[in-house]
Amino acid sequence: MVLQQALAELNTAYRNFFASLSGKRQGRKVAAPRYRSRRDNRQAIRFTRNSRFKVLDNGRLRLPKIGDIAVRWSRSLPCEPTSVTVIKDAAGRYFASFVVATADDETLPPIESEVGIDLGLTHFAVLSDGRKVTAPRFLRRAARNLKRLQQNLSRKTSGSNRRKKAVVKVARAHARVADTRRDWQHKLSTTIIRDNQAVYVEDLCVAGLGRTRLAKSVHDAGWAGFTSMLEYKAARHGRTFARVDRWFPSTRTCSVCGRINDKMTLNVRSWDCPCGSRHDRDVNAAVNILAAGRADRLNDRRAQVRPGLVPAPRSEAVTHQNTARTARSVAGIAVF
Repeated sequence: MVLQQALAELNTAYRNFFASLSGKRQGRKVAAPRYRSRRDNRQAIRFTRNSRFKVLDNGRLRLPKIGDIAVRWSRSLPCEPTSVTVIKDAAGRYFASFVVATADDETLPPIESEVGIDLGLTHFAVLSDGRKVTAPRFLRRAARNLKRLQQNLSRKTSGSNRRKKAVVKVARAHARVADTRRDWQHKLSTTIIRDNQAVYVEDLCVAGLGRTRLAKSVHDAGWAGFTSMLEYKAARHGRTFARVDRWFPSTRTCSVCGRINDKMTLNVRSWDCPCGSRHDRDVNAAVNILAAGRADRLNDRRAQVRPGLVPAPRSEAVTHQNTARTARSVAGIAVF
């Protein structure tokens, strides 16, 4: 069953690749499947229901040809699982991921507050109500320990047992940073979803920002993971989540008069508008993101937000009075 499951996943990967080439698959382009990298120390194995795995009454997990395994359960299973994936990460830790059928998610009671969020590096999130969340910078805080472990790794002979142990130590340090960041983002995203009926964020191009001189700080912030948490938690609890266009000039637009000012460098943290209002750069951007998100959401409900269609003047029309009404295009579709 494990080999059959591997072939089924390979088939799915090829289907996604060809669907991406033909344009049937939405989103970013999917590359063709490739062999696993020799530097990738992550391993995974999947057991389906036909392989007869079982969760025992004493809390152990029985896997075929492996036996009974003691498990530290993070939560109880709501029903009988259909499959289990056993994962070994680069740090040498094992995880069991179950696929189960769950009931409908709990819908939170509606509230009136809405919030716009401007993501940054100095402050991880600036809310439209003026609150600022300081960026924890987990990777920067662990830089000294990581430097020591990586220097220790570089001294080991390639292929030796001591080098393998040093690789595991570096992987554990990185895993600790990732787990800490993920836990902090889960707590923050849950608080924001519970306290607001609608959440609007800017659609940042993290892949593009990751190729700039701020790449290390951008990846340390983890914006993509945080926004994905907000999105699925909003759908789970009956909240509204929307992304504002990344080309929307939220930073240099005055939230009072709507004037779009000139571009500003990153060291400008506050600026004055000719209308007389003074703005904090991040708070002003969050307020503009909130306004733009509300406008787009109301537009989805057929509200008149943008100017309507205007008929073209007769001099600009492409049709002519003397043209036959039965004229057809090459594809056989009537022109008029």
